[in-house]
Amino acid sequence: MMGVMTIILWILITLLVSSFSAVIGKKYGVEYPIAILAVLVVISNILANKIVMFGPFMVPGGVMVFSMTFMLTDILSEKWGKSYARKAVWTGFYANIILILSLFIVMSWSPAPFAVEISNMFGKVLALTPRIAVAGLLTYLVSQNHDIWAFHFWRKKTKGRHLWFRNNASTIVSQLIDSVLFVTLAFYGVFPILPLIIGQWVVKIIIALLDTPFMYGILWMMDLVEPVRRRSRLRLR
Repeated sequence: MMGVMTIILWILITLLVSSFSAVIGKKYGVEYPIAILAVLVVISNILANKIVMFGPFMVPGGVMVFSMTFMLTDILSEKWGKSYARKAVWTGFYANIILILSLFIVMSWSPAPFAVEISNMFGKVLALTPRIAVAGLLTYLVSQNHDIWAFHFWRKKTKGRHLWFRNNASTIVSQLIDSVLFVTLAFYGVFPILPLIIGQWVVKIIIALLDTPFMYGILWMMDLVEPVRRRSRLRLR
């Protein structure tokens, strides 16, 4: 049985990978964090088929991965601006549409005669994925756009200061919106709703608190990368 420490290690590794994409993006292009965000959205909708325990809380398996997307939209908002953060949200939206269409086709496809049993297992495992992905489409747009709006609202109110507050104030409320809408649309009538909503939101708050020092580290590294990139451009002229 997987322990809480293993899960926390997974969270930290995913945070590191997501963070690194932002640093690379500052040097080579914003496409890197945008692409990683879309990947995280798709992965989270597949992993959400399995309901798991995180300590005393019941959560969809994709909650850890999906939570990282809010950190990325906050970084995009902070360093590239609101328009790029919204581009990232729409990229994840289109990636989800491809996931839904692809799963619908593959699950409807007649299996090879020797692979009927495996095909049935595949169908059982991913049976909820189209519903989860559709629920994810709707809640993702609502919660992520709220996160971008809230981040910039608090950025204006704080005059660009108190990043820790802006990151958590925007993310925690957005994650509550996402948890209520997503769990209700994806699992109503299948699993108990209230424990999943509470568990998912509490775990998302924990991840939001964990990603705050990463935010500071990422932005510091991005500020180091920017002068290097400028010097490289000058040498090429």
